[in-house]
Amino acid sequence: MKTYIANRRDVLKKATQIAGLAAVASVAMKETAKADGGSMSPASVGYVDHPSGTHQCSNCSLYIPGTPATANGLCKAVAGPISPTAWCQIWAPAS
Repeated sequence: MKTYIANRRDVLKKATQIAGLAAVASVAMKETAKADGGSMSPASVGYVDHPSGTHQCSNCSLYIPGTPATANGLCKAVAGPISPTAWCQIWAPAS
């Protein structure tokens, strides 16, 4: 019986370690995604380097501003550097 308890404890310890590693990996992947922008290509969303009327990346809810605000930023959905004065078909008003 003692062997069974020791094995069970070992299994529970390993499961806890694996769950912890999975949580850390998940956070690390999200941070990497934020650093690179989204995963869609600019061409797939009709990205253009000029605004569409008053709609432009700098007033989109998906836009992550650069530093300074006039520098290129990132998009939560589109990969690569994003101009604050650009526009694409998935533009959504910032709230």
